[in-house]
Amino acid sequence: MAILDFELERDFVELNQLLKLTGLCDSGGAGKQLVASGEVRVDGRVELRKTAKIRAGQTVQLGDCEIRAHAVR
Repeated sequence: MAILDFELERDFVELNQLLKLTGLCDSGGAGKQLVASGEVRVDGRVELRKTAKIRAGQTVQLGDCEIRAHAVR
């Protein structure tokens, strides 16, 4: 499984934007489609809210890739 570390510069990032910013899709719209398809998990649970707020300490999984959100130190 590929693991990506993502540093949050704010309190949260919207899920569809996180997928775009990490390069797992080409645009926020494509990120919304991935979420709507039921392929994205947040902390192990399927997430269908396209703009769910992802905060430090949460993990997002898409296929064999896991994104770990961290606060900027």
